[in-house]
Amino acid sequence: MTYCVAIKLNAGLVFLSDSRTNAGLDQISSFRKMMVYEKTGDRFMVLLSAGNLSISQSVREILQVTKLSCADHEEPITIWNATSMFDVARVLGAAVRRIYERDGEALQRSGVDFNVSLILGGQIRGEGMRLFQVYSAGNFIEATAETPYFQVGESKYGKPVLDRVITMATPLNEAAKCALVSMDSTLKSNLSVGLPLDLVIYEEGQFSSEKIVCIDENNPYFRMVHETWGERLREVFDSIEDPAWNGGATDAPIRVEPQRSRHLKKITDPREKLI
Repeated sequence: MTYCVAIKLNAGLVFLSDSRTNAGLDQISSFRKMMVYEKTGDRFMVLLSAGNLSISQSVREILQVTKLSCADHEEPITIWNATSMFDVARVLGAAVRRIYERDGEALQRSGVDFNVSLILGGQIRGEGMRLFQVYSAGNFIEATAETPYFQVGESKYGKPVLDRVITMATPLNEAAKCALVSMDSTLKSNLSVGLPLDLVIYEEGQFSSEKIVCIDENNPYFRMVHETWGERLREVFDSIEDPAWNGGATDAPIRVEPQRSRHLKKITDPREKLI
């Protein structure tokens, strides 16, 4: 299992992935889930992957050579000459389907699902930034202002903080911090996600990035985030008053009559019915 998150903002893009892969309790390894494709001044793209490792590695391997046929006398579309991120997503989908055609039947015979989830984001000169999630069938959806981030892998633990913080107007550094908190929450609750992490920050209109960092257990900033987030969560939790079952001096009594339902009924006799 793994956890990857990508965020699209007005100011740029944030990508974060872990590196844990396991095939059982005693077969835990580290494989990077992030690939960066850059043609300075022309395009900058990042690919995140989750799912079956052999499938995702095969897709990444053939992505750079996959071509989409065009009309006669036109050059086939690749990730390096596509004029839109939509076309790049089409090329990625074609690569996924190509691996399915090659390996899908054999995997099925072995009882293995064709399982791969991908996130593709970036910017090509001439258009704005775009972010896509690509599925096992090679089809995809695009991030919108209402849904400015995508997750793949073990997403449920890190989702609440993203929902509460991220909007299109969130600054890049704040979004990066939020992504790291999301990752820390996942690391805390799920052993199938693990260090090191890869973090990439892309600023809109730059078509390159030097804000690329590998984060391990000794990274001082991530250690600070981990410790501070845990401490502040405890402080906020302690600041919430306990439920006052007997009323008393409280502005938020817990036992009040519900407006649409009734309190749970206790069954005290074998002849009583649930309804």
